[in-house]
Amino acid sequence: MSSLLYVIDPPDPNGVANSLPFFVIVPTQSSLPPRVLIVMPDQWPRALLRAALREQGYDAVGTRNLDSALRVLPDEPERGPVRLIIVDQPALAGAADQLKQLLERHRAPSTLLLARNTQTSPKGEWAKILRRPLSIADAVTASEALIPLSPEDRHPID
Repeated sequence: MSSLLYVIDPPDPNGVANSLPFFVIVPTQSSLPPRVLIVMPDQWPRALLRAALREQGYDAVGTRNLDSALRVLPDEPERGPVRLIIVDQPALAGAADQLKQLLERHRAPSTLLLARNTQTSPKGEWAKILRRPLSIADAVTASEALIPLSPEDRHPID
């Protein structure tokens, strides 16, 4: 969280200057980590990616499909906005309309597609497409490039 430091020299009621100033620290704004929504049917890769992103400082949330992703609220108290949606290609099967709804609901965040190497990538305005085979580190690196964190925000959030 960023803050400002003020040095205040309070006036003395008798008009004598106070020789001991005091300090007040005022928060300027809360620095909430950006949320990353991971839509991936496979539980263990989703959990590993979520953990790796949280280790870097992202508030990562995982869902199995687009239907459950639509239940993630765009505005939650004490949480930052969804700034990136990572979609594993199998989660898109028959759900093109749901993807459009999801992007509108979260005010058009960046999108990262984890595409199958043996299938054509679905059309869409993907900010980045990663093709398999890929590692968790590849997905984290792509996420960092799409929504970079400042050095002071780069820390585990769990």
